[in-house]
Amino acid sequence: MGIPTVLALPYPAQGHVNPLMTLSQKLVEHGCKVFFVNTDFDHKRVVSSMVEQLDSLDESLLKLVSIPDGLGPDDDRNDLSKLCDSLLNNMPAMLEKLIEDIHLKGDNRISLIVADVCMGWALDVGSKLGIKGALLCPSSAAFFALLYNVPRLIDDGIIDSDGGLRITTKRTIQISQGMPEMDPGELFWLNMGDTINGKIVLNYLMQCTQRLNMTEWWLCNTTYELEHAPLSSIPKLVPIGPLLRSYDDTIATAKTIGQYWEEDLSCMSWLDQQPHGSVLYVAFGSFTHFDQNQFNELALGLDLTNRPFLWVVRQDNKRVYPNEFLGCKGKIVSWAPQQKVLSHPAIACFVTHCGWNSTIEGVSNGLPLLCWPYFGDQICNKTYICDELKVGLGFDSDKNGLVSRMELERKVDQILNDENIKSRSLELKDKVMNNIAKAGRSLENLNRFVKWLKE
Repeated sequence: MGIPTVLALPYPAQGHVNPLMTLSQKLVEHGCKVFFVNTDFDHKRVVSSMVEQLDSLDESLLKLVSIPDGLGPDDDRNDLSKLCDSLLNNMPAMLEKLIEDIHLKGDNRISLIVADVCMGWALDVGSKLGIKGALLCPSSAAFFALLYNVPRLIDDGIIDSDGGLRITTKRTIQISQGMPEMDPGELFWLNMGDTINGKIVLNYLMQCTQRLNMTEWWLCNTTYELEHAPLSSIPKLVPIGPLLRSYDDTIATAKTIGQYWEEDLSCMSWLDQQPHGSVLYVAFGSFTHFDQNQFNELALGLDLTNRPFLWVVRQDNKRVYPNEFLGCKGKIVSWAPQQKVLSHPAIACFVTHCGWNSTIEGVSNGLPLLCWPYFGDQICNKTYICDELKVGLGFDSDKNGLVSRMELERKVDQILNDENIKSRSLELKDKVMNNIAKAGRSLENLNRFVKWLKE
C-alpha cells in the first residue's frame, strides 16, 4: 500500500492535544502522513502561537486542519456540559464532511482515524466511511478504567444516571481491580456541584466509551511501571508512554507545535543561570484558576521559601499580585516549554496540578512532585503519586480551604530534604524511560501498532 494517511482528533483541551500531537509526530517519523484536526476555535489559538514555525512546517507530512465545534465565538468553552453537548450534536457531521473533502481532492485518502478516547464517537464516522480506527487515552490507565467501568458503577448504585453520587456516608470503594482506593468524593465528574451538568457530561462519556469495541487498538500514555495493576485489569489497553516530544538540541529556540499559548523561551536562559537542583517549577496547566486569596498565599509562599522559582501564570489570569510579593528570586512567564524546563538540571522539584501529562513528564525527568490537584482525574493522579509511587507529597488545606504560605514553605523544605523520595524519583525515571529505549516495551507496542497500520 502507499503511505498511510492518519487523521488525528483530540478532545479540545490542551492536555488532550499535547499527547496526540506527540503521537502524530512519531507516526510521521514512522513514515505516515497526518491530518491533525482541532476545532476552529482551538486551531486559531494554535496557529497564532506558532507564527514563526508555519513556514518551516512540512504540511505534506503533518497538516493542521479544523472543523467547527458548533458553539458561537463568545460561548464559554470551559462550560463542559455545553461543550460536550455541542461536540456530540455537531462535530460528527463536520468530521465526515472534512474527510470527504480530503478524499475529493484526490491526493490523500484517510486510512486510519486515531481519536482521543473522549472523542470516541469519531469511530462511528470512520465505520460509516470504511476507515479503521484506534483510540488514544491521553490520561492514566486508572482514568480509563474509571470510564470503562461507568456502567458497573451505575449498576452498583455508586453513581446515578445524572452523574451524581448516591453515597452519603464516608467509605472507600474499589473502582476496578488494582486501582487505588478512593473516597467517593474523589470521583472526578461526580463532585462538581453546579460547575457542570453532570448528566450531560456523563452521557457524553458513555457515548464515547460505548464505541470502545469498534477498534482493537486502545492506546494509553502510560507504562507498566507506573500503572501495572490497572493495565493488568484491562489487558486490551496498550501502553505506549511516556509520549515525550523529540527536540533538536541544536535548535534552542524551537517551539512546541500545538500549544494554545506562545511559549516564553526566555525562561531557558534564566534557568541556565541558576544553580543545579535549586529551582522550584510551579505550573498548574491550562485550566486551573485560583481565587484572589489563594493566589496571594501562593505568591507569598514562593517568597517565603527563599528559593529561586519559575512560575507559569497564564495570560487569562485575572488575579493581581499582593503588594507584599517581592518575587525577586523568581521568574514569571505566561507559558513555558514544559518538557524542556523539566529536563533542565537547575530544576529541583515540580509544584503541579497533577494533570497526567505533567505527571508523566515530571516522573520521566526524575523529579519529586508537590501535588496540588484542581479537579477531574488530577485527584486520582495525586493519589498515585503520593500513595502508590511515593514520589511526591500533597498539600494540606487550612480550616478555610486554603493552602497557606506556611504550608507551601513547609512542604517544599520537606520534599527537598527527603532523600528517599529523591531516590525513588530517580529510580522510577530509569524504569519509565527504558520503555522508549531500544527494545523497550512501549516502543515495541508502538512499532506493532505502526506495522498493523501499514498492513
